[in-house]
Amino acid sequence: MAGEATVIPLLTPYKMGNFNLSHRVVLAPLTRQRSYNYVPQPHAILYYSQRATNGGLLIAEAAGVSDTAQGFERTPGIWTPEQVKAWRPIVDAVHAKGGVFFCQIWHVGRVSNTGFQPNGQAPISSTDMGMTDLSRFTPPRRLRTDEIPQIVNDFRLAARNAVEAGFDGVEIHGAYGYLLDQFMKDQVNDRTDEYGGSLENRCRFSLEVVKAVADEIGPERVGIRLSPFADSEECVDSNPQELALYMANSLNKYGILYLHMVEPKKIDKEKGERPDNLVPVREAFSGTFITAGGYKREDGNKAIAESRADLVAYGRLFLANPDLPKRFEINAPLNKYHRETFYTSDPVIGYTDYRFLEDNS
Repeated sequence: MAGEATVIPLLTPYKMGNFNLSHRVVLAPLTRQRSYNYVPQPHAILYYSQRATNGGLLIAEAAGVSDTAQGFERTPGIWTPEQVKAWRPIVDAVHAKGGVFFCQIWHVGRVSNTGFQPNGQAPISSTDMGMTDLSRFTPPRRLRTDEIPQIVNDFRLAARNAVEAGFDGVEIHGAYGYLLDQFMKDQVNDRTDEYGGSLENRCRFSLEVVKAVADEIGPERVGIRLSPFADSEECVDSNPQELALYMANSLNKYGILYLHMVEPKKIDKEKGERPDNLVPVREAFSGTFITAGGYKREDGNKAIAESRADLVAYGRLFLANPDLPKRFEINAPLNKYHRETFYTSDPVIGYTDYRFLEDNS
């Protein structure tokens, strides 16, 4: 009918637990490396508030859970009072615009070197197998069984700190080859204790983290990100589908808010469609399901319309288009992102200087 408004699935409301979202476009957690001395900086106030909308979900860049968790320059942490204090005005700015803000918490494990570690010690991991590039990564030290509860506790305390800083919740980083992923995937985890071998054992550490965090701040404030199909940081599993389904079913026991999954990279070139690898996982998990992985407006709308996801996370497009939900709403042209400025230290260039629609009028 003439004049009838077109329904844009990505722009429809969604109730995520206790949070009433006005749309389904999520800012994915994006490392930007502008947190000097591992402390979030005032320029992040503008960066995140630019991308905040009333009822929109933002996930902050990964914040380290301890001084052993770091592996990259200028990434933030959330284990010290100074860091918690620095996060507060950033969170307040997002809340002032009505946004919902979660903090991603991580430990990089073996994706590090002695230069980032306290007292120049070796990075910790599920294994003592090193990464290929020895110019960047130091061979890790295999965590002793009796040390694992301390790392679980680090995640618990980081979650408490995030809530103290004002965040609405936390997303546990269990993806992209970092510490939790190093335990879950059988091509890296070569342990012979109760944290290695069987699928159940390999997932034990991640689920202990989930339980500790959920017990500390409430499962209604907890999400987790997983990438069983990815091979990031030389972290691969021989049966990613089985791993994904096991984790989805296991997570249901803790009643956490959401599961954030990274799509397989391969797209069916003949059909131009994404594979259905995540559909069984989405059906198995009882909470909110977020998908990510190079989505554009059209396939994001399709994922929502076909109930393959509840929300879609956007990284590079949201980085370059601070008003991305508005651009999706009116199908406006998008700014191009500048890959060379993704990880620079500049507090403005490639960070807060991307243009809004009204800047182009």
